[in-house]
Amino acid sequence: MTDPADLTLGEAAAELRSGSLSARELLDAVTARAANTEAQLHAFLTLDRDGARTAAEAADTAIAAGEDLGPLMGIPIAVKDNMCTRGIETTAGSKILSGYEPPYDATVVSRLRDAGAVIVGKTNLDEFAMGSSTENSAYGPTHNPWDTDRVPGGSSGGSAASVAVGSSIAALGSDTGGSIRQPASLCGIVGAKPTYGLVSRYGLIAFASSLDQIGPFARNVGDTATLLEVVAGFDIRDATSFRGARPDIAGGLTAGVAGVRVGMVKELMGDAIAPPVRAAVQRTIDLLDDAGAEIVEISMPSFDYALSAYYLIAPAECSANLARFDGVRYGLRVDGETTETMMGRSRAAGFGPEVSRRILLGTYALSAGYYDAFYGQAQRVRTLVRRDFAAAYEQADVLVSPTAPSTAFPIGAKTADPLEMYYQDICTIPLNLAGDPGMSVPVALDDDGLPIGFQVMAPALGEKVMFQVGAEVERLVAFDSRPALATSEVTLP
Repeated sequence: MTDPADLTLGEAAAELRSGSLSARELLDAVTARAANTEAQLHAFLTLDRDGARTAAEAADTAIAAGEDLGPLMGIPIAVKDNMCTRGIETTAGSKILSGYEPPYDATVVSRLRDAGAVIVGKTNLDEFAMGSSTENSAYGPTHNPWDTDRVPGGSSGGSAASVAVGSSIAALGSDTGGSIRQPASLCGIVGAKPTYGLVSRYGLIAFASSLDQIGPFARNVGDTATLLEVVAGFDIRDATSFRGARPDIAGGLTAGVAGVRVGMVKELMGDAIAPPVRAAVQRTIDLLDDAGAEIVEISMPSFDYALSAYYLIAPAECSANLARFDGVRYGLRVDGETTETMMGRSRAAGFGPEVSRRILLGTYALSAGYYDAFYGQAQRVRTLVRRDFAAAYEQADVLVSPTAPSTAFPIGAKTADPLEMYYQDICTIPLNLAGDPGMSVPVALDDDGLPIGFQVMAPALGEKVMFQVGAEVERLVAFDSRPALATSEVTLP
């Protein structure tokens, strides 16, 4: 019999509806998987055992009463710890928010609860979502379930690792420069960044407000679309929320790719990409070609400057957003003789080195005499990136590339060189600058048995064609590997 923790979202929902599995049994299986793997992974910062049990029992009661079930009724979902959860500690991976229990739920959390989901806990992340490896968490790194000596990617590494190993059926993450897609690639699962504004950011602890977007992780493309459909939609409490009709996210999952114009981004297939990654992506493009897609090569010259622009815009916005963490109202407070001293000591003790580095970079970029030369120039590059995307979508319906330049690297390998770490986002950052949607689909393992992700990008509100192509990639490649750690036979040391 299949361990319930190994079920996909769709499979679990079907078994719950048929009565062959209860929500409590499913939760117990996922909880057992977490107990067997957390010592190796550290995917979670908080496991809400009591709240999850109550939600699972409520789901079983609703199912027994024959109530109309949403697609997430009774499904254990993990939530990245930069999304507010009422009464559950929410730290954003930072000491400065240690012990903070929000008095409200983020909109996405409310929508999960309304859909009957069972929120199992809060996942680990790079502090304030600033990182590409989940090594910057104030509470210790998360490990990759395929090789626990390697990183899971970041900043949503805890969410990705939990889905990959089965300590959640699906999860939410946030993506500011690739923080959903890159860990999805490194952990061998599906992850999607929606169009900016499609999912409410209300209750998301902000890193860079013009770039942040919440999105789903799951084990296959269809389940990822299901989770996105639940959390997407207008929210009056988010001024950047999209007011128009929500795109038909899952409407093209079985449509195939015959006649679809697929643009291969030339700048993301060069020598900067590890040969095994480049080869796997090219094989996937060839499969799409054989399936009837029209393959065109697209040049995006502004991508050469996107990384530099991002690492001016994002720090500038974070320096403004993180000014609210001062030790006065919530979180860590280190007393001092004056208010200024107290704030300085609280921030020095509460912010980690990467967060402090980005605050300093951003403050400098916004300072008098440097604003136009740095922040203003970066915004002009952002405009060029958007223009390149607009021109590309006149030639292609979707764009494709590697999700990450390499597979998972060893823990500690890049922490001494911030620039080398930043380079891990070279394939994902342009989409955040443009605000368009993108997703990562696993397509292969390298010679070390580590997953390789394939990125599908689409124009704004083009989720339907993005998921359409992603679903066909999944069908053609038939990637069905799971990490060895994803088994109930694993026991705590």
